[in-house]
Amino acid sequence: MIERLVGIMARLRDPEHGCEWDRAQTFATISPYTIEEAYEVADAIARGDIPDLKEELGDLLLQVVFHSRIAEEAGQFALPDVVAAISDKMERRHPHIFGDATASPGWEAIKAAERGAKTTNESGGALGGVALGLPALSRAEKLQKRAARVGFDWPDASGPRVKIDEELLEIEGASPTELEEEVGDLLFAVVNWARHLGVDPEAALRSANAKFERRFAAMEAHAGPLFPELTLDEKEALWAAAKTAERS
Repeated sequence: MIERLVGIMARLRDPEHGCEWDRAQTFATISPYTIEEAYEVADAIARGDIPDLKEELGDLLLQVVFHSRIAEEAGQFALPDVVAAISDKMERRHPHIFGDATASPGWEAIKAAERGAKTTNESGGALGGVALGLPALSRAEKLQKRAARVGFDWPDASGPRVKIDEELLEIEGASPTELEEEVGDLLFAVVNWARHLGVDPEAALRSANAKFERRFAAMEAHAGPLFPELTLDEKEALWAAAKTAERS
């Protein structure tokens, strides 16, 4: 079945008879779509929508085929190379399944060796290879986990909790030009606290966004077209009612 999709993409990218939009794309121009499709996969999973998950996984697979086709046209690599590379990696990272577990290093040692072998990282140290394209919350968590592996971490959740109070004070005393940096420090500290509490900050914020959307929609449905004209106190009352209804 994958051959059919590969053929479709080759046809779309054909210099003479292909689609004008598809022919014009590059790695950079379709990268945002790749990220968006990954989020839509996560969204379908969060909603428990299995038919939609099937469709979104197809859209994400198309992105892999698209990137691979662009690379193949440039003589860099093709889809079989992508499949071979991930197959090799999975076998290499699971020596207890595909090799001699007694003579193999552990999971973390294997990953560290792979990171060290890469020459294109922005950093060759413990933080090397954390993708710049990750959502900021997820990237902050990954950076903190990498630092923790080499001993740079709070011993428990009380450390980052105190740090949050410190960052709040720094925001209150910040100048307008310092605000963005200080708010960033606060968010980084909150991610650190969440990590120590065993909470995925990206998932937690997605859940909070969904909850806000549900409650806001309930407010609008209750008030109807007059919602924008209500006072803030009236809107707060509707919010409290929506919150109570959701919990009951």
